[in-house]
Amino acid sequence: MIGDTAFDSKEKMTEQALTKEEAQALLKMEKVPQPGIKPEPFPGLGGRIKVPLQAMNGREKFLFDITTKRIALTTSYQTRARQVYVLARLDFNAPHTNPDGTKIGVPHLHLYSEKYGDKVAYPVPEGLLSNPASKSAVLEDFMRFCNIKSCVIEIDLFGQ
Repeated sequence: MIGDTAFDSKEKMTEQALTKEEAQALLKMEKVPQPGIKPEPFPGLGGRIKVPLQAMNGREKFLFDITTKRIALTTSYQTRARQVYVLARLDFNAPHTNPDGTKIGVPHLHLYSEKYGDKVAYPVPEGLLSNPASKSAVLEDFMRFCNIKSCVIEIDLFGQ
């Protein structure tokens, strides 16, 4: 049954996972906020927002999350399909160690993998982020990468 996530003892995704092709198609699919969703402010330290999205045809549902951690001062932007599958996640201010032991610096990008889910990170591709120091630019760039056509996240004037 697609939609459930299960891991074996080595934390590899089981046969219930999406295929790489399905994940890529879902990431490329045009997404918009679900009807009736009200604007939300960008989360402050220790905050989190989840914006329900849908495909333009309404057949697929997605979640767009932004999380800011208070202690480690990290920020993550993430797009999920079918509630549980992280298609893409952009992490700032904390390095990552991949399952094979490879260390990835900051910022880095997680992309869905059939074998490891969202446990593998990559350096951010050249040109993905127009201004990594600006919350509004990063939000806009990541939304473009995830093919989110409009969003209801408000950034204050001084939030960059």
